[in-house]
Amino acid sequence: MGWEYRYTLLTLCTLAFFATMVARLAISPLVPAITADFEITNATIGAALTGMWLAYALTQFPSGILGDRFGERVVILTAVGGTAVMSFVLAAAPVLAVFVVSAVILGAVAGLHYSVATSLLTRTFDDRVGMAVGVHTIGSPAAGLIAPIAAVWVGSVYGWRAGVALGTVVAAPVFVLFALRARGTEPRRPDQPMSERIELEPLVALLSKPPIAFTVCIAAISAFVWQGIASFLPTFLVEYRGQSATAAGVVFSSYFVVQAVTKPVIGSLSDAHGRDGVIVGCMVATAIGLVLFVAAPGVLAVVAAVVLVGTGMGWASAVEPRFMDELTDRERSAGFGLVRTVYLIVGSLGSVAVGFFADAFGWATAFAVLTLLLLAVFVAVAANHVFSLEY
Repeated sequence: MGWEYRYTLLTLCTLAFFATMVARLAISPLVPAITADFEITNATIGAALTGMWLAYALTQFPSGILGDRFGERVVILTAVGGTAVMSFVLAAAPVLAVFVVSAVILGAVAGLHYSVATSLLTRTFDDRVGMAVGVHTIGSPAAGLIAPIAAVWVGSVYGWRAGVALGTVVAAPVFVLFALRARGTEPRRPDQPMSERIELEPLVALLSKPPIAFTVCIAAISAFVWQGIASFLPTFLVEYRGQSATAAGVVFSSYFVVQAVTKPVIGSLSDAHGRDGVIVGCMVATAIGLVLFVAAPGVLAVVAAVVLVGTGMGWASAVEPRFMDELTDRERSAGFGLVRTVYLIVGSLGSVAVGFFADAFGWATAFAVLTLLLLAVFVAVAANHVFSLEY
């Protein structure tokens, strides 16, 4: 059997996700140079980055509405092209105010991609949704592996502005490739006024459906844990386990490698054996891995912890198809965007919470809180199955 177009589309969407993630992840390792250049505090640059990630979360819902109105291809091209443009503007920002506004707009345009692309892939791979979502999400860990290393190297040689401009270097060719190879997509609701899509009552009704509400809770807690780990794992390794910054960087990169390898597997397992069993496995694996990070000495413990946590934090490959299982074809673009906005906003608080608990009570307590949250998800999903609650 020859190569099918749907695999071309999957590849293009994954590259698009990779490009939008590279642009955002290239900024963080260059923060010291940026703060020195603009003569600002870490709190100020932190506020700019928070604005970027919040803008990313908030555009998940409207991106779905735009996809229904204009077609997914147009929205994805806008996301990738906008990422290329705003990365260049960010790199060229002459003053802090321009930098901050550019970072927020970068987050907003990058946020247009994921929900729309996932909805398109769900419709295209209706028989293998978990696999398609799992492959698509590889874009994130792949960017997490490559972007920080590349940005630091380029920034050390050519300055932080060149490092930030990597977002443009990556996104521009992906934009051209997508424009040339992705076929046009028909809008799902081309004639419905967009104002009707943001009326409060139907939004509340969608989020109030028991299976949707239950899955939003699962996703929000899981995203909270993911954000906390992604923000502070290197710092934890240096301050708590006494590793060098280089060793911590290698471990952190390995964490993303494990995610890239295991996410498609997790998605395929959820297709074959059910979403909830795989979700439970992800929660347990991550919880055990966090315990090993905190309590078990030695290199082997770190290796085992990275494998377990990296695998478990691929939960999205099973959780997001769970949403799609409950959404009708007409609800998927905007509906999935809505639930992504809700759970990502909650999840974004993970960085603040882990930082607070680490400062106030120590790293062991901070990671213990994350472990308890994971176990709460485990209990909820298991109870839903055992008692046939049908959430």
